[in-house]
This record gives sequence, C-alpha cells and structure tokens, in this order.
Amino acid sequence: MNTFGRNFRCTTFGESHGLAVGAVVDGCPPNVPLAEADIQPYLDRRRPGKSPLASGRQEADRVEILSGIFEGKTTGAPIALLVRNRDVRSEDYDALRDVFRPGHADYTWQAKYGLRDHRGGGRSSGRETLARVAAGAVAIRCLEPSGITVRGRVVEVHAATDPETMEAEIRAARDAGDSVGGIVEVTASGCPAGLGDPVFGKLDAAIAGAMMGIGAVKGVELGEGFGAARFFGSEMNDPITAEGFSSNHAGGVLGGISTGQDIVVRLAVKPTPSIRKAQRTVDIAGKEREITVEGRHDPCIAPRVVPVAECMLAMVILDAMLEQGKYRGFGAMG
Repeated sequence: MNTFGRNFRCTTFGESHGLAVGAVVDGCPPNVPLAEADIQPYLDRRRPGKSPLASGRQEADRVEILSGIFEGKTTGAPIALLVRNRDVRSEDYDALRDVFRPGHADYTWQAKYGLRDHRGGGRSSGRETLARVAAGAVAIRCLEPSGITVRGRVVEVHAATDPETMEAEIRAARDAGDSVGGIVEVTASGCPAGLGDPVFGKLDAAIAGAMMGIGAVKGVELGEGFGAARFFGSEMNDPITAEGFSSNHAGGVLGGISTGQDIVVRLAVKPTPSIRKAQRTVDIAGKEREITVEGRHDPCIAPRVVPVAECMLAMVILDAMLEQGKYRGFGAMG
C-alpha cells in the first residue's frame, strides 16, 4: 500500500537510490495559495547532511511542483511533487546484495516479494519519508485558515532528556559505530472538537496508524499513553469545568473523537539498524555471515523523524476535517 488517506490522499513513489522520490496529492481543496517555498522548509528540516550527527548524504532535496497549481493556487486537481536524488553512492551497498541487515527490512522484503533493492533499502529506506513531508506540508498549509498548528520535538534520546546530554549520547554512539533511539512528541493545537468517529473510525486509531507507518517507529501513545495503566481513574480523568477541561491526560481524544484540546502524540523511535559494529546474520542461501554496514547513516533517527511526524499528523487531521465537512478554506471559489 503506497497511498494514505481517504479524502486528502497521498501516494508516494521512488526509491532511496532511484532517480527521484515524490508524492501525488489528490483531494486537496482548491484555492489554497501554494508554492515550493511553502513546502521547502519542512524538507530542509528533514534532509540529511546538515550536521555531523546525521547522515552524511548531501542532498538539497529541492521540491518541484509539477501539477495542480494555477496562478499560485491549488485547483483541486492532483498535485505532483518531485524531489530528485543527486548524491547517490550505490556502490556502498554492493557487499549487501545477498546479505540481510539485522533490524532492517531486507529479510522481510525478500520473504514477501522474492527480491529486494539492496541499494540503501529502496522503498524501505528512510528517504521515502521526504515524500510524506512534501505532501504533509501541503496539508499544513491547508490547515492554516482553521488556526490549526502542528509542532514536534525530540524529548528523549537513549533515556537522556537534557539537550546537551542527548547530543552526547548520539556522538558516543556514532563514534562507537553504533546508534541510539529516542522519543519524539508532536502536538496539534487549535483542532475543533468532534473530529473522528466512534468504534472503527477513531481519530486516535488513525493517528496511531499514521505514526506506526513511519519507518523506525515501534510505539505510539496519546496523552498519558502507557502511563495511564499506572493511574487511578480519579487521576486519569480530565475534569470538565464551565471554562473547559482542566487537564489533558487523554491527549485531546476521548472515545475516538477530538475534545478540542491539544492532541499530544509521542513516538518511540528505534536505533538506526544500519551500524558499523559487526553483527551476525545470514545470506539469501541461509548461510551464516558476519557483516558491518558501511555507507552514510544517522546515528540517531529521532531528530529527522520530527518533521515527518508533524506532516503525518497534519494529514490525519485534514482528512478528518474533510470527512466531516469541517474544513474551512482560504475563500470562496472563483
């Protein structure tokens, strides 16, 4: 499945070491002012090569809008977004052609399709997420008239919560040829109450599915999340006053429907599986092997997951608003 959403739909395409990566957005409302400059800042935050603590791949990740725009506004037609791959070094992966990297999708892709793109993982590479960011930036632009904002941050790296300690953890892992994981928090503010449907159309279920669809994410929680299991009901329940809710342990969703409070989501991001440390594995013939993964990889993926998570949350919220006719556009048609 390469398409996300029901009303605001995003279909991504391309591989890590192919010619390009991109997305086709269908269902975007018309009359939304949109240009490459509205999308590029999100891609800039996600792109590699900006820091010694990230992948050394040097990609400008300049987005091109190929369709769906006339005189600076969306037309309601599909919007094609393209980012060309420039700094590809496929030879770095020659030694992995017949060997499965532990922790990566190599083994499962081979099991499912009978073949795989060993050059950086192909579609299973984290580079695919730039297409989601491009599409999600469009969704964020669409949400502006409704006063909805989405902001994310890294709140933990390898159990460290202080920014300087987080950086130290990443540096230490990089220098050791290893990697570390982290926790990303994303908050959507300004969402109206009433988004989502009970039972199988729950808003929090849609959010969880969107976040779990991001590579390297192994857990998602809203509000108190797993911490709720350690609360009394009297502690967990959010009191309601004449002024509104006095706390937000629920994370902005009750019964699968938004409360009008901030929607607070946290993601557990696993350590990057491609590491220089020697690891045991097998090849496609089932023979035991030992490998070290060369190439350019992030010692911690969490910082670059932040804009991806923001954009996925924006798409879920916009999709729900369109579903229930609550979308407020930039103006009348014509």
